[in-house]
Amino acid sequence: MRDTGGEGGGGDKIGKSEKDQSWIPKIIKKRVCTTFVEDSFSNGALCQCGGARDAHASVALGDYFSTAIVNHWDTAQHSSEYPTDAFGELQFAGASKRHSYFLRLSWDTPPSMVYTLMTAHWGLSAPNLVVSVVGGEGRTKVKTWVREVLRQGLVKASQSTGAWILTAGLREGVGRCVGEAVRDHATAASSVSLNKVVALGIAPWGLVHNRQQLINPQGSFPAKYYVQNTTRDSCCLDNNYQAFLLVDDGSVGRRGGETGFRAKLEDYISHQRTGIWGSGSIDIPVLCMLVSGEANILERMDLSLKNSMPWLVLAGSGGLADFLSDVLENLSSAPVVQSSEVDGEAGPGVDLKDRVAERFKKYFPSEAESDKLIERALSIYHNRDFITIYHGEQEGPNDFDTVLLKALVGASKHRASVDASPHNEELKLAVTWNRVDIAKSELFNGDIHWRYEDLEDSMTDALVNNKPQFVRLFTENGLNILDYLTYGRLETLYRSVPEGTLLFQLLQRRLVERLGTAAAIPTSTNVSESPSKVGAENVQSGPVAEISLFEVSGVLELLMGDVCQPFYYNALGLEQITSKRRALRRASKLLRGDCLYREKRCLFPWASLFVWAVLQNRSEMATFFWEMSGETVLSALSGCKMLRELSKLEGETETKLSMKELAQRFENLAHDVFSSCYRSDESRSFTLLIRKSPVWGGTTCLQMGMGADARLFFSHDGVQSLLSQIWWGDMKRNTEVWKLILTFFCPLLCYTNLISFRKQEDQQLEEEGKPNEDGLGRDNDSLYGTTIFSFSDIKHIEADAQGSHSPRSATIKGIPQPRRPPKRPFIVSRWRQFWFAPVTSFLGNVLMYFLFLLLFAYVLLVDFKPPPPSGPAITEYVLYFWVFTIVCEEIRETFFLGTMTWRQRLRVYIQDVWNKCDITAITLFIIGLICRMFKWSYEFGRDVLCVDYMVFTLRLIHIFAIHKQLGPKIIIVGKMVKDVFFFLFFLGVWLMAYGVANQALLYSYDPRPDRIFRRVFYRPYLHIFGQIPVEEMDVGKRWDMPCTDNVTLIDEGEEPCRVTYSNWLVVILLVVYLLVTNILLINLLIAMFSHTFSQVQTNSDIYWKFQRYNLIVQYHSRPSLAPPFIILSHINLFIKRNIRKVPSVKIHHFVLQLKGKAANRLMTWETIQKEDFLTAQSKIQKNRDSERLKRMSVKVDSMLKHLTESRDFDHRLRALENEMEYCSNALSWIVDTLAQGSTFKPSRPPPTLRDAFPSSSST
Repeated sequence: MRDTGGEGGGGDKIGKSEKDQSWIPKIIKKRVCTTFVEDSFSNGALCQCGGARDAHASVALGDYFSTAIVNHWDTAQHSSEYPTDAFGELQFAGASKRHSYFLRLSWDTPPSMVYTLMTAHWGLSAPNLVVSVVGGEGRTKVKTWVREVLRQGLVKASQSTGAWILTAGLREGVGRCVGEAVRDHATAASSVSLNKVVALGIAPWGLVHNRQQLINPQGSFPAKYYVQNTTRDSCCLDNNYQAFLLVDDGSVGRRGGETGFRAKLEDYISHQRTGIWGSGSIDIPVLCMLVSGEANILERMDLSLKNSMPWLVLAGSGGLADFLSDVLENLSSAPVVQSSEVDGEAGPGVDLKDRVAERFKKYFPSEAESDKLIERALSIYHNRDFITIYHGEQEGPNDFDTVLLKALVGASKHRASVDASPHNEELKLAVTWNRVDIAKSELFNGDIHWRYEDLEDSMTDALVNNKPQFVRLFTENGLNILDYLTYGRLETLYRSVPEGTLLFQLLQRRLVERLGTAAAIPTSTNVSESPSKVGAENVQSGPVAEISLFEVSGVLELLMGDVCQPFYYNALGLEQITSKRRALRRASKLLRGDCLYREKRCLFPWASLFVWAVLQNRSEMATFFWEMSGETVLSALSGCKMLRELSKLEGETETKLSMKELAQRFENLAHDVFSSCYRSDESRSFTLLIRKSPVWGGTTCLQMGMGADARLFFSHDGVQSLLSQIWWGDMKRNTEVWKLILTFFCPLLCYTNLISFRKQEDQQLEEEGKPNEDGLGRDNDSLYGTTIFSFSDIKHIEADAQGSHSPRSATIKGIPQPRRPPKRPFIVSRWRQFWFAPVTSFLGNVLMYFLFLLLFAYVLLVDFKPPPPSGPAITEYVLYFWVFTIVCEEIRETFFLGTMTWRQRLRVYIQDVWNKCDITAITLFIIGLICRMFKWSYEFGRDVLCVDYMVFTLRLIHIFAIHKQLGPKIIIVGKMVKDVFFFLFFLGVWLMAYGVANQALLYSYDPRPDRIFRRVFYRPYLHIFGQIPVEEMDVGKRWDMPCTDNVTLIDEGEEPCRVTYSNWLVVILLVVYLLVTNILLINLLIAMFSHTFSQVQTNSDIYWKFQRYNLIVQYHSRPSLAPPFIILSHINLFIKRNIRKVPSVKIHHFVLQLKGKAANRLMTWETIQKEDFLTAQSKIQKNRDSERLKRMSVKVDSMLKHLTESRDFDHRLRALENEMEYCSNALSWIVDTLAQGSTFKPSRPPPTLRDAFPSSSST
């Protein structure tokens, strides 16, 4: 298989090829002559099969009776089948490294078997077109213009359509020209289109030179094939062909043995479907192209025409092509044709037959069996509707692809039913070949009215086979996507996903989960380990047909995580189910029934197609669907999220990089479109960021951007402006910090003018739509819903949706509200404005956290009492209560915030690094607290609490991430910590190497583990910082430490004496160790730090702005009071939620749900901004030099085309002038003759010649 064959390299690949193709001799056969029929012209030396007498087996020579009675050798009667002995890969000596495939097969081998071998085992891509070049064989010289038609016309057109070209595959005649043209185009083409043209050689086995080099009963991988003279024409195989089918009929040195098999193969291919796995809308078009040719081709041509096979005849190429073009063009307008039609099918008209016979003798004067061939020619004439005459010498090769298209369309019109649209086949061919230029110029130029039914199948073909230009063309010309995309068709699109892709594996895993342990379905481990094997099993057992929207929803849930609600649950009727197991059982039960949901229209068709394209990493298709879908910014961020998650699962490096590039492209699009929105209207762009989306599972742009790690998007000034407004609440953003601290300790100052608050009147004016710089007043603003300026506005609008109405947003842009809640007193409102702002909550938490650390330090240093009953002290009990309130807040954040299930909340909580730090600190504190209560573990508990204090102190780093200067530096420090770990690895290796060697050289025996650890690890580590005990290391120095050499005393703990013998080596090792560590490794660490700093410094501001969002969300959702007073807020929340049943407003943080007109107006405004952005991008694209050159090239091509046409007109005018001159001379001669004669007297004299161009004569 192609998948398996592509794995590994070298010998493994060859071994796999041998194993994969070892079955070929069991099925594919060869032909061997088994009856010697003497050739009368060879005096008994040769058989009529062409083989010598010595080459025949004894069985063939021994049948004298058969030899006596047989006069003509026949392959079916006089040859037998044996297992083939020539197959595998072919390497041409002295040519490129690319191997070709070859197979020796019998002439009656089933074509289905051969086609499967070529596509499934040899890896040839299924064709969108097959052009079979007939004629031009042998050593006849090919005309120059025919070479150009083959090179610039046929091969170029085949390259654009993904075609197979069938010839004899030998280095002679037309076959050699086609091979050279394929080689030249493959060299000049890009790597993407390199394998689009497949040149396939079908030649008689007995005609191939050096065929003995190919024989190997076990198969050749590869077979070395030598060609003697590559410059002259010969019957050697051409190295420019990808595959060879060597048809064996038992003959040697004879042509035509492959004709029958080639015709059957063409007919079989013409009944296969195009596209991936035959998913196209039409059968593979097959066209026979006649170049020159001998008279015996008439029989083959007649048989294929009776099977409705279209032919293209190259008029002027010589031989049979000229004869047929003469017959079809010159006899088609003669009146004798009608007489033949009167006769019907009983027999042709006598005059027509005589004319055909006359022309046949003219072109083939030496042909023996002329009567039979003339009958064939007459039969071909009656099937002339399937034949197209091409005058390549006059028309040129430039528009050859259009000629092919029209030839196939002309033939298909006669095969199609009467009710079918006459242009449907032409459209399907254009889609199959991916020629959108032909479709635009010929089919969608305004002359044809296309119905939805005409475009439906072609749309599916374009979607499945990744042809985005046709998808765009169809949607612009009458295809309604709402009618087209049902849930059933969407499932069909997901079932068409290719096997080797990551999406296919993910869908199969979900399918396995739903179907359970069914026998036909492989386990999920097999899916992940061997996708090609699983794909083969799936084709046989058919589970891919079982893929439903439930599997798609599971894949999207895997990629999206907890950012949004599950997709397609509404269609499946699972919207009320939260348990995965219940949803699985319900979906299994539903899919075993009638599945009525498949007939329903898809609610959001463009978004569904966008997801489908993104999951397959189809860049151009996904970009088009993004342009067509609503909620542009959120759609781009969603695509970014899916692609980045897919890239983490993808194993292939190239695909992973393309996914990351496309993800970054969508993030850039989201950033640029939001920039356009922000420049247009700041307040509406804020609403855009926090609007709850019905399309994307109830998420918002901010939540999706955070899930997609869209740092560039979060660094946008508009996003940061919204975050700053939410951070400061109703206070002005230029408020100094010292004023906040002073008001925090003296709350009554909030009623003074110390802190500036935004005025109520200003907010009302802004909300009602003050005229902006663009001159848009309140009337224009009233089209787009409510304007949001602070988070309190958001809370009020959410209250409006529940039935109450905000005093601030009393009108939704001009729509009066019937009632308002009573306005709060100034004392209450100002108090709430100050204390409910996230910045106040943050400031309170910071100040109280510093007090907490001071109390913790005081307890550890001063007031840490012994275990009960002597302790703990009062301050320690206060510390315990403080930590208890911190734990309560962590529990509230984890389990009582948001709308997700508790498992989802716990998973999201643990994903955060600082939450892990909190869990570590709390766990250590609990361990230390328990241990310090008992005498036996008191000291250990105190040690744990000391370490825990360090963890609590490090938590300050996260708190100061909000600071504009400290935040980026914290990010840089975090990146450098990773560098330190790499440094410690190198240092540890060198430190252990030196420490062990140093200890062994200094002390011959020292069993104490503490001393070994200190001297092997700790002492070399201190050497780095200059602490080198020279007296201990150098025996030349005096050391006052008492020591002994007695092993017993050393075992008891005495200090061993140093070894003096190898002390010189100790000094050398010390010098080398200090050189490596202090100079090499330390400078390496500095270089790594410098690289990290320079790399991160440019983007550190973007990283900091991205992380700032998490901190703002955290402190916005927190109560106003900080620990330990936060317990009062917890009690208040408990009473409000559980006793008074007051719903939470902050549970939907940063979410605004718009409905009805407000949502439609906002979406319309966003769509307008997107269109403006795309228009601006299109203008920039058109103004680029490359685009200008393309447009200039198109204009030059059109001018050349017009010049060519004008030359044709010039030739025609000259010919007309010559004929007019001849007619004028003839008439003059007639007039002169009549004037001189006396037969009759005219009544008036002959007319005189008048000047038709007086102006020209006057000049």
